[in-house]
Amino acid sequence: MTQELITLIVFSVFAVFYLKEPFHWKYAVSFVLLPGAVYFMFKK
Repeated sequence: MTQELITLIVFSVFAVFYLKEPFHWKYAVSFVLLPGAVYFMFKK
């Protein structure tokens, strides 16, 4: 799960700065939901 978060960050930076894609609201939703999933996965 942590790997997915890192991959999302790297891909988003690549898409915005190298491919000149606009930052979509879907990226922001992913940034919010994946850390939440990581938190609940490792919570004891």
